[in-house]
This record gives sequence, structure tokens and C-alpha cells, in this order.
Amino acid sequence: MTNLIPRDTLFQDLFDFRRDFDQIFNRILLGRPYFQEPFVTGKVFGFLPEVESYVDKEGKKFICKIALPGIEPKDVEIHAQGNLLTIKGERKLVRSAKEVDLFNEEIDYGRFERIMTLPEGVLTEKLNAEYHNGVLEITAPVAAAALPRKIEIKTVPITKQMAA
Repeated sequence: MTNLIPRDTLFQDLFDFRRDFDQIFNRILLGRPYFQEPFVTGKVFGFLPEVESYVDKEGKKFICKIALPGIEPKDVEIHAQGNLLTIKGERKLVRSAKEVDLFNEEIDYGRFERIMTLPEGVLTEKLNAEYHNGVLEITAPVAAAALPRKIEIKTVPITKQMAA
């Protein structure tokens, strides 16, 4: 059986171009110019998982959530060095049949790597990672000195202002 919608190579090239452009843009934002690593058109990294990270000021902890549906925790590596957090792994293609006629092919497979700069004050030696329902959650306490604090504005009495 053939695909109901013919896949045009022009559209596939456009999707590949967008993915490559996103990778270059992400590397620039992370301070890693694209020319530091070999840039190869094709599947160097299969995809970039979505990330949400923030500092919970009330709980005084750093929280980073990475969407990794379909990936086993054993296929993920987490490294912290200095103020950089690296998450890398692979989503493997597993099919019961060797030859299939695809109608839709929207899930990306392959290797991935995300490198993020940790906020100031995150205690990397106390990083903790848990995997729930396809979401990897990395937490770490934040030093109290690194948290923003509110500074009270004092008013000067009118009599001191006149004396000056």
C-alpha cells in the first residue's frame, strides 16, 4: 500500500532546513557558535526535547523539566560541570514489523543533547533527577544568598530634609 499523501522532497527539505536553523540558533543562544562543532546536514541530533526551567523562590530550589516521551530513563545521561547542565540521550525507533507503509511520520527519533546554563547559586552537588510519565524533572536547592530579596525604601523625615 502506498502513502495516501505523497511526500514531496521539497517539504522534507524545508523541515530539515527549519530543524538545522533551530539548532544553529540554539547554539548561538547558548554561547556555542555553530562552527565549533561539525555542521552536517542530516540527522546529527534527531530532535531537541522541550525544556522548562525556573527557580521556585518560595521553595528555594531550581526546577528543570524535560519532555522525553518514549525514552527510557536508562537511555538518558545527565552531567553537571561548573554552571552547565547537559542532558543527552536517544529516542530509539522500535517497530514490530520490519517493513511498513507510513501514513504519518511526525515523531522524531535519534540522539539529542541539551546544554543549559544553570542560574547563579544552584548547588550542583545536590542535583536530583526523577522520571514521571515521560517527563524528566531535575531539581536542586538554591543558596539563599543567590535568591532575589526585596529592599525596603526608607523615607527621610521632612525636618531632616530642610536641615540639609
